Amino acid sequence: MAWTKTYTGEEPVRINKWLAQEGVCSRREADALIEKGLIQLDGKPVTVAGERVTKGQTLSLTDAASRRLDNQLSVILNKPVGYVSGTPEPGEIPAIRLVTEENLSGSAHAIPQRSNKMAPLGRLDKDSHGLLILSEDGVLAKAIIGPLSDMDKEYVVRVRGDITPAKVALLRHGLELDGRQLRPAEVQQERNNTLRFVLKEGRNRQIRRMCELVDLRVLDLQRIRVGPILLAGLPEGKWRPLGAKERAALLAAGAGEEVRARSPRREDRPRASDAPKRDRSGPGRDGSRTNSDRSGQFGTKPGQGRTDKPRSGPGVDRDGARPERKGPRPDRDGPRPDRASLKSDRAGAKPPHPGGKPARPGAKPAAAAPKADGNRPSALKGDKFKRTKLAPRDRKPIK
Repeated sequence: MAWTKTYTGEEPVRINKWLAQEGVCSRREADALIEKGLIQLDGKPVTVAGERVTKGQTLSLTDAASRRLDNQLSVILNKPVGYVSGTPEPGEIPAIRLVTEENLSGSAHAIPQRSNKMAPLGRLDKDSHGLLILSEDGVLAKAIIGPLSDMDKEYVVRVRGDITPAKVALLRHGLELDGRQLRPAEVQQERNNTLRFVLKEGRNRQIRRMCELVDLRVLDLQRIRVGPILLAGLPEGKWRPLGAKERAALLAAGAGEEVRARSPRREDRPRASDAPKRDRSGPGRDGSRTNSDRSGQFGTKPGQGRTDKPRSGPGVDRDGARPERKGPRPDRDGPRPDRASLKSDRAGAKPPHPGGKPARPGAKPAAAAPKADGNRPSALKGDKFKRTKLAPRDRKPIK
């Protein structure tokens, strides 16, 4: 057996998912191996694609599965201008047609067939040239162009227009495309009309559109590096196979432990049920609630609110100032009246004047008007006030 490992996770996981997480193969490739009976669980062939592996079980690949994965082709091509890296439109030529025995640089153990389904790992548009990786390796594709990959790619760009420090600063950080902010880029001026870009993302025609935003026109664009893989030494229009050490370096750069640490497995993520429960204990949680408990929550003294601005509109304002009381305040030092007697008093309230309508059930009785002494309210009776006689505006007040 070429690959064997015991699963140590706490939660069961699908076999194809675990193999993809371990970097053995992609999920689709794992399903194909399971269909052929080339994966074993505790020494027995796995026959169901959705089968799960549990803690303590050992998963292994047969020798035939290892050979099949080892025979997956990955090549490095120096794409010329005029070829498309992806699916061609009518009249266009796909770059994969250059991967022939005549264009091989060096030696290879296998030559891709015309029907090969190698996909580009990081596209180059038709007007650009340089390093292009073609592969049928799903794990390698995830490492280079996966959503969690930080693989950087380097370009040499010749432009037309004035290159100023302000434009270079905008190219580094300050631009957005399609309403989305671009990630920071490394941009250096090499010569009068040449820029060097290092990007960690690849949007459609990104560099050309970035240059257009700062009034620069791209005349030539060449990709010279993808992660640790360099274009140097490979003639234009030629290709060579990707070596085992180069594949391992790409996996380490794009989908190594750093990426896995940022995206923990689902079974290792904390569950909502494991989160600490909210502490609902405290004063007033036994069914009673006091004013002192409520005011203490907001750092105020009992009987005070958070603001002195009265609340407008109907309803009770628990946090605002107390409304002005009508009439004399009740005696707080006296005995507290019985609630039952208050009910009976309300129910038997007399109409305000003879022949008037009885009070609506449940309505509060009207407050008694304050007694008056002449035109002066009784609340002001006996108070002394300092009176000031005002003169016309052009004179000072006469005391």
